[in-house]
Amino acid sequence: MARIGRQVNLTSEMRKEFERFVSTGVKSVKQLKRAKIILALDASTGKKPEKEENIAKHIEVSRQTIQNVKKDFFACADLSSFLQRKKRETPPVPPKITGELEAHIIALACSEPPKGFSKWSLRLLSDRCVKLNYVGEISHMTVKRVLKKHKLSLT
Repeated sequence: MARIGRQVNLTSEMRKEFERFVSTGVKSVKQLKRAKIILALDASTGKKPEKEENIAKHIEVSRQTIQNVKKDFFACADLSSFLQRKKRETPPVPPKITGELEAHIIALACSEPPKGFSKWSLRLLSDRCVKLNYVGEISHMTVKRVLKKHKLSLT
């Protein structure tokens, strides 16, 4: 892996922004550590920046993290994009169980069991939901979680 040889030189405005970011407000630990790493690597004040090993011990991160943060800092167009969380590349997965499906499962569980059965089982409920085209497929454990959420039991 190639080492990043460039030095971090912050302007006085950027340094003040980083210091304000670290000292005020509520932020995630990851964001704070990223800002502290850049402040420790800053060579603009005339002093020599700390060694990566010392920064890693002080901030409690690995040397690889320091190199990754440095690379990200040089890749970002502006300061705010560096300090903000990364945007999601993929959208969140929509929940498989909707309110409508929950209602169907509860209605089935409260109804009379099919002929030949004395009571509903979780597997029987999940199979019946698929057979009635409420959902393409559903696990018996998912049915259990729905019933537990509404404080219902099959006994």
